[in-house]
Amino acid sequence: MRRILIALTAVATTAAAAPAHGTAPGWEPAPSAPWDVAAGLRCDFAVHGEPVVDEVVRRVLSRHADGSPKDVAYKGDLVIRVTNTESGAHWDADASGSALVRYGTDGSQSWKVLGPVLVGVGEGKGNLPRGLYVVDGVYTMTISPDGYKSVTMVHGSRTDICARID
Repeated sequence: MRRILIALTAVATTAAAAPAHGTAPGWEPAPSAPWDVAAGLRCDFAVHGEPVVDEVVRRVLSRHADGSPKDVAYKGDLVIRVTNTESGAHWDADASGSALVRYGTDGSQSWKVLGPVLVGVGEGKGNLPRGLYVVDGVYTMTISPDGYKSVTMVHGSRTDICARID
C-alpha cells in the first residue's frame, strides 16, 4: 500500500507541476471521443456519453522497445454527459482525476488513480457489478488483456451512474 501512495503522490506532483492545457513541454492533449453502449451491456437501457468539458492532457513517461507508450500520466478537467437514450435523462459525470497508467504489450493496463474516473464494467467483466461508475478517491485499477477490470480502493467512493439516469 505504501508503494501505491508514493506512486499516486508522484502522479499528483507531476500533474500539479505543469500548467493545464498541455502548455508545458511533454504534455499533449488527450481528447475523449463520444461513445454509445447498447442496452444491457452497462445499464438496463442504452447510454450515450459525450464530453462537455475536456481539458485532459497526457505525458508519456516511458516507452516499450517498439516505441509504443508504456507509462503515461494523465491530468485535467473532464466532465462527461452520460445520457439514457431512451428517456433523455442525463448526468454530468466529473472524471477529472489524475492517473498514472502502465500499458502492457499484451493489451493489459495498470492504473494508479487519484480522484474521479469514469469506469464501465460489463457483466462478469470486473470485481464491480455490471454498470457505469464514477470511482473517486485513491485506488488502483487493473485491466486484463480480455478486459476484466479489478478496482482496489485505498480510500474513496463510487457513484452508480445507471441509477442516477434510470
